[in-house]
Amino acid sequence: MRREALAAIGLAVSLTLMGPAFTAVADPVPAPVAPPGSGVASVDKIVPLTDTRSAVFINSPAMGRVVQVQVLHPAGGGSRPSLYLLDGVSAGAESDFRESTWTQKTDVVQFFADKKVNVVLPVGGTASYYTDWQQPDPTLGVNKWETFLADELPPIIDKNFSGNGVNAVAGVSMGAMGAANLVTRHPQLYRGLAAYSGCLDNTQPSSRDSVRGTVAFKGGNPANMWGPDTDPAWTAHDPSVNAEALRGKQIYISTGNGLPGPYEISGDIASTIAVGGPLEAAANLCTQTFQQRLTHLAIPATFIYRHFGTHSWPYWQDELRTSWPVLKSALGV
Repeated sequence: MRREALAAIGLAVSLTLMGPAFTAVADPVPAPVAPPGSGVASVDKIVPLTDTRSAVFINSPAMGRVVQVQVLHPAGGGSRPSLYLLDGVSAGAESDFRESTWTQKTDVVQFFADKKVNVVLPVGGTASYYTDWQQPDPTLGVNKWETFLADELPPIIDKNFSGNGVNAVAGVSMGAMGAANLVTRHPQLYRGLAAYSGCLDNTQPSSRDSVRGTVAFKGGNPANMWGPDTDPAWTAHDPSVNAEALRGKQIYISTGNGLPGPYEISGDIASTIAVGGPLEAAANLCTQTFQQRLTHLAIPATFIYRHFGTHSWPYWQDELRTSWPVLKSALGV
């Protein structure tokens, strides 16, 4: 059952996270500016979108191009922590990479309007798992997201948005795996983790198949990411194997079970259930496995299992709100 459920992830994740087009305020991402791996990251420009929202364009040597992130920030001064919010598989692609799906599909802008915290939203990263790929991909390009997010970006956020060096990271679906890998691989950088409807386990063949399926559905070659099954990179990017690094962190992990809930009462119900149902059921099974791993290690964490819910944005909006007390504690606000 677990293998069959996880096998649905490659197709379903891409279909579920598609969204409407967006009329952007920010400029398009400029052309590549430097070969990957050269120089130091720097700010190309900052475009104020509102008093509490800015588009930041960063010259990324790791990526070899200018990368946009958007930052939700308090209108006033004073130092504050930063919450990094990672996207699902589409990663804003439906809006030509001009904003995160978080800001398209949820009320995240309004929710954080009165909170003294920077919310950092990478724009782009379709099917990348927010990791450093071993090879450039003919379709998905150069992906060095781990280096960008963990090394290049935090100093820029702290300098330009009064960050105090305290960070947490949260993600949905593909981004949940990306967030967990960032924390386990850079435990000194993050104090908290929230993962919504993710599979934080690359140990099982079915889990690896789901990762490969997600990448392939967006046209990428999974071998360019972590190589073949025998490559040690798979273990190096397995939050379950590397869970000891989560000790002492504030952790919130949630999942539905794939059954229709309050948000399946209108719209294209059949499609939502057919696609988002199996995918959420797979996430539920993965979450149980991950909880067993943390229990074995005696690492405290908050696990939430909903009695309903498909793999869709309305539920993730709710989960962000529900997880806020845990993230707030991690950020010290």
